[in-house]
Amino acid sequence: MKNYLYKDTFAVIGKVGEGSANHPQEWVVPLWNEANGNFNEIADIILKDEAGNPAGVWGAMNDVNERNKRWDEKGKYLAGCEVDINILPPSGWTKWIIPAQTYLVVECTSDTYVKVFETIESNPKIKIISTVHERYPEPGNPNKLEVYFPVADGHLFCQSCYMPMVKPEDFGTEKDGNSSLDYCCHCYED
Repeated sequence: MKNYLYKDTFAVIGKVGEGSANHPQEWVVPLWNEANGNFNEIADIILKDEAGNPAGVWGAMNDVNERNKRWDEKGKYLAGCEVDINILPPSGWTKWIIPAQTYLVVECTSDTYVKVFETIESNPKIKIISTVHERYPEPGNPNKLEVYFPVADGHLFCQSCYMPMVKPEDFGTEKDGNSSLDYCCHCYED
């Protein structure tokens, strides 16, 4: 299922590495191992949900100059957790600020990740404007993830009534149940 979602500027603290987009298993997995192995160092500063679990576990991506720009061959990856934007990272940790954007959010598994990524990137109707991020909605379960494809800086507005569309339920729906990028739920449904 694909949904559009606006997410305000947020911060992630984690372990950062640089490598090839074509061989992420060689350098991304060790980052997660390092972040998970030292989680106790950031456990007190991460944002938590009502149950006390990490509210946002992210695999954030940037270009090699640490800008939120698209990268294809080589880039940086930050394995970490969402924190308050004003928190300073402990020694040995890196903090990135991710700008406010509207995302196309697609759920997948580790087995379907590549196919989902290729399908979205090859769709001429979807314009990805900067680096893609991964969110793990079930901390400790690396096989279930959401891929955040940025499609607009800031809010999207309905092309009919100009309502800001910020939550998945604000977006209109296509006949197949997927969200409409152009129209709100009041102007466009099924």
